[in-house]
Amino acid sequence: MREEDFRRDAVRFAAYLMAISARTAPKSKGEDDLVVLYVEGEEKDRIAEKMIELAREKGKGWKRDGESVKMAEGILILGVKGRKPLGLNCGACGFSCDELKRMTKDGDYSGPNCVFKILDLGIALGSAVKLASVINVDNRIIYRIGVVARMLGLVDADVALGIPLASLGKNPFFDRKD
Repeated sequence: MREEDFRRDAVRFAAYLMAISARTAPKSKGEDDLVVLYVEGEEKDRIAEKMIELAREKGKGWKRDGESVKMAEGILILGVKGRKPLGLNCGACGFSCDELKRMTKDGDYSGPNCVFKILDLGIALGSAVKLASVINVDNRIIYRIGVVARMLGLVDADVALGIPLASLGKNPFFDRKD
């Protein structure tokens, strides 16, 4: 079997392993509010096209990232329901936990968010991309992917980021031209 015949399956399998790595990463107080999604094919292309479309209003980085996403086999999207506080009242988000629950501000993400939930997302992302690095799958964490995935209703998370994945001779997610 030629590589072209199994590359997509290999990248998909890598994404599944990365999802497990993200899911089993440590979570604050053991409360797991991580959201995991894998998209490929038409859904992946919808994200790329929307990113390129948004470049007109949001800037050229959106087009650059959208073009690189076109070269991905698929995207692992990790998000978190960060508006659910842990009840520690630490104030790191700028509010008490009760205040945080009542506050709402929408932008690229919904907020405010519990800092511990955001840390959990960061640890999960790090765990996933570390595994991708170990098994040599081209990847990069891209915030714009998560924004568009939320916008298109693909992911139910307050904050989400995407990790495009590929297996090419050169990582298409680095050394990109604006």
